[in-house]
Amino acid sequence: MNWIGIAIALLSIALIFLELALRIRFGFGDPLLYIADTEIGYLLAPNQSVRRFGNRIEINPYSMRSRKFAPKSEIGTKRVLMIGDSIINGGWWTDQKDVVSELIARSSKPLEVLNASANSWSPRNELAYLKRFGTFNADVIVLVINTDDLFGTQPTSLAVGHDRNYPNRKPISAIVEVVDRYLLPAPELPAELKKIQSEGGDRVGINLDAIRQIRDIAIQNKAEFVLAMTPLFRELTPSGSRDYEITARQRLTKMTQIEQIQYIDFLAIFQAESSQIQDLYRDHIHLSSSGNRILSDRIRNSI
Repeated sequence: MNWIGIAIALLSIALIFLELALRIRFGFGDPLLYIADTEIGYLLAPNQSVRRFGNRIEINPYSMRSRKFAPKSEIGTKRVLMIGDSIINGGWWTDQKDVVSELIARSSKPLEVLNASANSWSPRNELAYLKRFGTFNADVIVLVINTDDLFGTQPTSLAVGHDRNYPNRKPISAIVEVVDRYLLPAPELPAELKKIQSEGGDRVGINLDAIRQIRDIAIQNKAEFVLAMTPLFRELTPSGSRDYEITARQRLTKMTQIEQIQYIDFLAIFQAESSQIQDLYRDHIHLSSSGNRILSDRIRNSI
C-alpha cells in the first residue's frame, strides 16, 4: 500500500471515530424533527426518542414532551395539561426527568401532568393545538407563557425545513449536522416568513384574545384554568421591563382581573429571589434547574 492509500485509510478511520464520538457523546446526527401544520404552525414530530448532549428527550404520539398515557387518568388521579413554549418544553438542554411537568408530577401524587409544548409557540399556536387535539380529559389546564409571547405572531410552518432549528429530516451524518449548524452561514429564510415575523397590528390584543379562548375551552371541558407568565432575565435587572412590555403586562393583568382568571406572575416571585436572580436563568429567557423548581412549586401549589 502506497502512502496515498495509507493516508486515505487513516483519514477514513479518523472520520469514523469522529462520527461515532459526535453521535454517542453529543447526539448529533439525530436531532428532534418537526412537522408542518397549517393551523398550529408546527409540532414536534410524534413518537420520537433522542438523546442530545446527554439529555433524554421523549415525544409521545400527540407531539407532547410526555410519556404515552391512557385516554383517561386513573381513578383518584388528577390530570393536568400544561401547554406552552420552550419554557416548559425544556429543549435539548433539559433531561426528560427535569422538565417542569415531570417535576410537578413527582412532587405531588397522585398527579398526572401532560406537556404539550414546542419552542417559540405563543398563545395562538397553543389555542390551535387545543382546538385540534382537545384537552385529553384534563382536570386542570395550565398555560405557561413568557413576556415575549404577548407579542407572538400568527402560526406559520414556513420555518420547518428551512430554519436549522426546525429540521424535518435527519442529516446524513453527525459530521454533516455539526458543519451545517456551526460552521456554515445560516440559510436564507423565506421572504414570507420574515413578513409574518414583522406582523403589524395589535399583536398583544390578539394574543390576549387567544388566552381568553383557551380559558373558554377549559371551562367548556369542565377543567380549571391557570395562567402563568415568566419574565425575561432583563426584566429582573436594573434596566427592567421596557415601556411596551409594561403596557402589555398591564393589559394582561387587567384582563385576568376582569375575566377572573387565576394568574401567576413570576416577575414579582423571581424579584423576591433578588440574591440569586442570575441563578434562575440559563440564558436571557430560559430557566435553569433552580428556576424550574420555583416555577413547578408555585404551579403545583395553585392546582
